This record gives sequence, structure tokens and C-alpha cells, in this order.
Amino acid sequence: MQRYFVPVDQIQERTIMVIGEDAKHIARVMRMREGDEVICCDGQGRSWLVRLVELETDRVVGTILRELDENVEPTVKLTLAQSLPKGDKMDLIVQKGTEVGITVFQPLETARTIVEYDAKKQAKRRERWQRIAKEAAEQAHRTFIPEIRTSQSLGFWLSSIQEYDLVLMPYEGEEQRGIREVLTRFPQVTTIAIVIGPEGGFDKEEVERAKAAGVQTVSLGPRILRTETAGLVTASAILYHYGELGGGK
Repeated sequence: MQRYFVPVDQIQERTIMVIGEDAKHIARVMRMREGDEVICCDGQGRSWLVRLVELETDRVVGTILRELDENVEPTVKLTLAQSLPKGDKMDLIVQKGTEVGITVFQPLETARTIVEYDAKKQAKRRERWQRIAKEAAEQAHRTFIPEIRTSQSLGFWLSSIQEYDLVLMPYEGEEQRGIREVLTRFPQVTTIAIVIGPEGGFDKEEVERAKAAGVQTVSLGPRILRTETAGLVTASAILYHYGELGGGK
């Protein structure tokens, strides 16, 4: 069944209105008719089964049949603090990270970050990534759309990591502690941040600064992962460890 995210102000007690591109998708692409049913979500965890009663090319109205009890969001909220990669790699990171279950994407500027955006271009990129997150959340049957935050420098971001129960930095120079060992020491957490470096990795000064701020460096094994792979692997390992991907301790 098709799923659409609808802003809260378009959701009434008994009806839901879908406008814009989603309305066009319902009417033109899916060629739905009155009486067809869809699932509508508010992007904040609630969802409803809706029967369509009025269809126009830019406006669709549906009657709420019932609220759904969908328990699909991870109890462990993950933030991926991702150093900006080259090209369109961030598109892939946001798309696949949303499917895995990441809650927040925090783009980072680091010493070896090559990409530079002016304010206008950064706003357009953020808008693009937010759209990708929405579409991926619909595809993955999530009830929450991940947040794409404004890019920050690594140093500035480190000054605010107190909001997390645990911050992990996969680092090729870490030879002692694997990710499972560290997670085992934190049996009850609700918020975890993952810090991923750019194509050239973090420099040693950045790693030492992160450690001083309370970040835990971890090894992901003997193989070197690309920047667009490392965050997804780490997120999957964390969610599996805490029983969110059919695994558990």
C-alpha cells in the first residue's frame, strides 16, 4: 500500500489533505480512484489508513478510517555526523541511512573535507537531502522522516555532544577496541552519534580532540571502508547489537 508523509496542518480529525507532488503522484502516476486506500503519516510517528474521496491533479482528500499502531522506529536514536564527501555520495548516504533507521544526519566540515558550499548551495543541497530522506522513509515504511541538519565544523559539533549517551568514531588507527566491545559497556542507551571522516580520513589532531571531548574510537575490523560505507555499517552494527535488526545481545 502506498505511503505518504503529510504535514500536520493538513491533517484534521476525520480528513487528510495531500497536495503538491504527492497529490500528482496519487492522481497521475498511481492513477488511483475514489475508494482506494493509502497510508498517511505525519512524519512524527503517527500514521493512518485513509480512503480517498476526492482526487484532483494537485489536491487529494481522504477520509481517515483508523489510526495505525506501527512500531517501526528504532528505540535507539542514531545521529550520523558525516564529513561531507565528494560528488553525490551524500545522496546515497542519506537514502540508505534512512532505510537502515538513522534519525538525524549532521553534515560535517573537517580538515580533509574537499567539498565547499556557499550558503545558497548548501541550502539547496540540504533541501535535496531532505527530499531524499522523505522518499526513502516512505519506501522503508518508516513513520518518521530523518532530520537533515545544517553543516557544521567538527570542532563546533564536538562542543555539543553532551546530548548523546554515546559517541562513536570508527577509526582505522584504533587497534584495541572493536565496536562490539564498546557497545557491551553501554547496555542502556537512547541516543548514539556516529562520526565518520571524509575520503582522506580524520587527521590525528582531530582524533585527539574528539577523544578529549569524550568520543570513543572503535575498530570496524581489518578492512578499510569507504566514507559512504562506514556510517551505514556502523549504524547496522549498533541496531543489531541492541536488537533493532533481529539481533540482540
